[in-house]
Amino acid sequence: MGLFGKKDKLKIMEKTINTASAEEAISTEEDAVYTSLVFHEEWESSKQEEYVFKFHHQQLPSLKPNQISISGVKLTRVEDDVVILAFLRNTLDKAVRFEVIDLLLLDENGKTLARKAFDLSTMGEIPALSSVPWRFLFEEPDILDRAIPDEGWKIAFELKNQKREHELDLAPLWKEQLPEAQQENLRKLVAGLPKLNEGEVNFMGLEAKFKDNEQLAVTVLIRNGSEKQIKIEKLPLVVEDGNGDQVCQGGFSLDDFEVKANTSKPWTFIFPGELVKKKNPDLSRWKVYPPSSV
Repeated sequence: MGLFGKKDKLKIMEKTINTASAEEAISTEEDAVYTSLVFHEEWESSKQEEYVFKFHHQQLPSLKPNQISISGVKLTRVEDDVVILAFLRNTLDKAVRFEVIDLLLLDENGKTLARKAFDLSTMGEIPALSSVPWRFLFEEPDILDRAIPDEGWKIAFELKNQKREHELDLAPLWKEQLPEAQQENLRKLVAGLPKLNEGEVNFMGLEAKFKDNEQLAVTVLIRNGSEKQIKIEKLPLVVEDGNGDQVCQGGFSLDDFEVKANTSKPWTFIFPGELVKKKNPDLSRWKVYPPSSV
């Protein structure tokens, strides 16, 4: 059966639901609600696997009344993708039905490791006072940080009325080659920059330096303030020095270059020596920008 969802908006049909993380949903003994394990009619598993599910379900904490909670129990890696086995838990006295939910994969400190919207319209109803196991596939484009731990992770709802924190988006090669200290400095830089307007995309120069062959290497932070991933195939850029003089201008073709929603991505562009018009520019202050919209 198709257990993996597609991207879309968050919409929960039952208006009386209070969503909560597993930690927020833990109850006291006075108001404790215990759920029954229920398998979807198309869920395929052996008797042995069902015993394993029952064991994991028995280990879950009790919940508060009138809540929907999600509790992750197992992480499996499939090449560059990650599959999370989790229980969707309903402590209302009536069944609920989802269309699409936005989920986050978090580390133990709450840092977002992956984000995806899942279409659960085919799942049907989650019965009253029940827990239903489900698998959630986070594919490579959904993963924001490849350093996903085998232990200590959490899966949680992301509500649309909660503003996502702007984050650093590093290409895999940058993650491999850039020391962790420099990655952390970039994260702090991104976190401290002025907030972007909704839908705004801008370019911020990080470093400009000449190479031995008179090429100019310019590292740019591409900031995406929209809630949608952007893809850039061709990018014209102009570099001006501190005196306002044009140092160089050129166009770059990019292969599968994407900047995830609400993230900033650094990239280095190298201008050949023949495109450098000013040989001794003032690079103590400089700026970079596309001469026309991307």
